Amino acid sequence: MDKIRIIIADDHQLFRNGLKFLLNAFPDLEVVGEASNGEEFLRLLCTTKADIALMDINMPVMDGIEATRKGLRLCPDIFIIALSMYGEEDYYYKMVDAGVRGFLLKDSDINEVNEAIHTVSRGGSY
Repeated sequence: MDKIRIIIADDHQLFRNGLKFLLNAFPDLEVVGEASNGEEFLRLLCTTKADIALMDINMPVMDGIEATRKGLRLCPDIFIIALSMYGEEDYYYKMVDAGVRGFLLKDSDINEVNEAIHTVSRGGSY
């Protein structure tokens, strides 16, 4: 079975490093790239084959909402899961309108993140 290739887009390096460490511990997941803002994500998307992107909403330079819209135009076959510290409905609806397939709070357990990745990679929503 091929590994699920993941890009993490978040402006906090420590968060990216921790999430990458935890995700790479699963034998069927592989973090193939990281971005600290939406523009970096778009550049990375042009050069890196990925199945899933974990997208922070609030980032400098370009936020996750705009990066999601533009990223799906560039690469319509990638599935994006929003990451947020906030459970506010306004963020949720903006990201769903932008095209995300899932939504996770940053305080989610790593097993829930794994479940969301697998659900979305099979074409579902989370």
